[in-house]
Amino acid sequence: MTAGSPGAEECAHLVMEVIPAVMRFLRAEMRRHAGLGLSVPQFRTLVYLHRHPGATLSDVAEHLGITLPAMSRLVDRLVERGLSSRKVHPGDRRCVTLALTAEGEGVLGTVRDKARAEVAGALASLAPEQRDVLREALSLLQELFSGQGSR
Repeated sequence: MTAGSPGAEECAHLVMEVIPAVMRFLRAEMRRHAGLGLSVPQFRTLVYLHRHPGATLSDVAEHLGITLPAMSRLVDRLVERGLSSRKVHPGDRRCVTLALTAEGEGVLGTVRDKARAEVAGALASLAPEQRDVLREALSLLQELFSGQGSR
């Protein structure tokens, strides 16, 4: 470590301070676009199912950190809206698998596009060099933390 450069503890502190602030920004944007009618947990469920088609109810509940009954109610609402499908696993009737419907994919794409545009608008105020530093830092974080825990 060079003189004046932050240590691992300081970096960890910054990461843990910044990520919740970014999530608050994203949640506020989702509420602003409430016409799409998705809560943040529903959005996270759609993202997970997009990345993990055929995931079980337990997989998604673990990812979101909620109980199976709460996850089941959340999925019930997504199924009722036609955003997700729920099927009994062919090899285990006690197991339910989930997938996005075409409508679910469309809603997810719309919400992601709107959120991405809002984040881009906020980042536009940075100088190009600052965005380069941010891109590099985020790439490092992704490399460090990808594959750790469920996504």
